[in-house]
Amino acid sequence: MSTSPARITHWIGGKPWDGVAERTGSVYDPATGERSATLDFATETVVDEAVAAANAAWQGWRNASLAKRSTVLFAFRELLNNNRRRITELITAEHGKVLSDAAGEVARGLEAVEFACGIPQLLKGGFSENASTSVDVYSIRQPLGVVGIISPFNFPAMVPLWFAPNAIACGNAVVLKPSEKDPSPANFLAELWAEAGLPDGVFNVVHGDKVAVDRILDHPTIRAVSFVGSTPIARYVYGRGTAAGKRVQALGGAKNHMVVLPDADLDVTADAAVSAGFGSAGERCMAISVVVAVDPVADELIARIKERMATLHIGDGRRPGCEMGPLVTAAHRDRVVSYLDAGVAEGATLAVDGRGHPVDGEAGGYWLGPTLFDNVTPEMSVYTDEIFGPVLSVVRVPSYADAVNLVNANPYGNGTAIFTGDGGAARAFQNEIEVGMVGVNVPIPVPVSYYSFGGWKDSLFGDSHAYGPDGIHFFTRNKVITSRWPERAVGVSTQGTPAPGNVNLGFPRND
Repeated sequence: MSTSPARITHWIGGKPWDGVAERTGSVYDPATGERSATLDFATETVVDEAVAAANAAWQGWRNASLAKRSTVLFAFRELLNNNRRRITELITAEHGKVLSDAAGEVARGLEAVEFACGIPQLLKGGFSENASTSVDVYSIRQPLGVVGIISPFNFPAMVPLWFAPNAIACGNAVVLKPSEKDPSPANFLAELWAEAGLPDGVFNVVHGDKVAVDRILDHPTIRAVSFVGSTPIARYVYGRGTAAGKRVQALGGAKNHMVVLPDADLDVTADAAVSAGFGSAGERCMAISVVVAVDPVADELIARIKERMATLHIGDGRRPGCEMGPLVTAAHRDRVVSYLDAGVAEGATLAVDGRGHPVDGEAGGYWLGPTLFDNVTPEMSVYTDEIFGPVLSVVRVPSYADAVNLVNANPYGNGTAIFTGDGGAARAFQNEIEVGMVGVNVPIPVPVSYYSFGGWKDSLFGDSHAYGPDGIHFFTRNKVITSRWPERAVGVSTQGTPAPGNVNLGFPRND
């Protein structure tokens, strides 16, 4: 007997939304192709309702003590840790990544929460006594108000956890718009925030598409927006949000290069290339998509990469032993597959065709096995485009200098890596390369939570990176106070206190 798909709706004011949706969408299980849920899509009115709830809650939350905020953050951290298995299952069911990969996502999200738990230390200002005679100057950081978060499908738990804990710890209220492809983890996070004692309305979730996104970008009450997605959409979000007077950090796409020098350990390098290229089916903004092989290393390296690719276990992420799951939607799978034919037509060598890889899963799943191109050149679409799938390209270059020039000429600047045993070459690379995150014998250099995540060039619009110290800066604004008090206490000098009637129209001096 068939059952109706579950309904997923918004979370507003501390509870599930109880309205009737004017528009809905469908959520699918990528490993089977079956529809698993109906998703309510927010209208502008629903977004306005969420913003109103957030604004009302912010008025009190901004004045909550740092001790209270920290207590809620610690409670949320414990609930998140205790429920990591449930979140992992939700991610795999709607995104498709294997359970072990989803668990890693939750673990990295936990690190960001743990950083935010230190908010009493992170929000300390400065104080200068007697900056001028009897005048003290000090600074404080205050919350912005209501902030929006627009998060992508590829990390439905981790990316919201990059932003929301810092925003909330700093005293803001949040309206989160997760991807419509995998919305359930966001709602589960909302439940955990409520259980942790966060006041109703401080964390809200609205689901939907461009209608909801545009209303968040335009809404006059929302002071700032954090976004992660493709570069074209990041550029759009940044332009529209800043035009509306908002502070915006919009993290865009990537084309991450891994430079391999001839002295690299090729077994370690091949392991890294396969792991970083095909983990999560290549649907990571920090995935390695280009291996830059410096002569004469390419042939031997490619042989070792192909050996490892042949052994990968592709299938339903809930089945034992599976290492890579399906792509997120049928449309995205078909788009990625189109690059296989395009690469061949443009002259690249299709060294491994992922369409022939065996699959441990249902026939209706959105499958594509790991794919490898050789002899790729910079004008080919497999090189220029962010494919966002399990497609790895090898570009051959004659020298280290050519490798650096290739990476620096690329419009993206998210992450890069170099594999070498030469400390001098590695040090030169980290200095010369025009990329925001650099790995030395580390293929996916995602910073730990007490640093910040962000790229350069077309990989970031705005001047603030995500989470870490930049996250605290982004979700607060600075206020500087200059104060002088009358010195009238018995036995206290009055030196420096202006005498009554001492009008001075000159520019203030620090004496």
